[in-house]
Amino acid sequence: MTPRYGQPPQAGQPYRRRPGAYAILWREGRLLLTHQQAPTPEFQLPGGGIDPGEHALAALHREVAEETGWIIGGARHLSSYRRFCFMPDYDMHAEKRCQIWLARPIRRLSAPTEAGHSAHWMTPDRAMAALADPGSRAVLRAFLARR
Repeated sequence: MTPRYGQPPQAGQPYRRRPGAYAILWREGRLLLTHQQAPTPEFQLPGGGIDPGEHALAALHREVAEETGWIIGGARHLSSYRRFCFMPDYDMHAEKRCQIWLARPIRRLSAPTEAGHSAHWMTPDRAMAALADPGSRAVLRAFLARR
């Protein structure tokens, strides 16, 4: 069974399934996170929605590049979880199906191209404290425990 994090779904509220791919980006003992300014400022694992017909790995590469400006390599699937939330930028309630991948940041090509995003290197403790999503924190915690 896929674990669920965050608030339970609201009774009677329809939710649209929204698959997504997100990355734990580890390099030299630090993690690369993205900060999204709007609609609510928060730190996140880089990643996002998988478009219809798009492979999860292709979405991961695309989203990481858009949100951080980095290209990645050696991606491997670590875990999956789901959470129910309102996505104000899409004006919809979503059942997010989050795939978490471990990848190696290879090279920074540019600044983030997705509006309102910035890339930040953090220590593991700082990243754990900064991540807004409890599912991301749980997967990162498990990853760090195995290191």
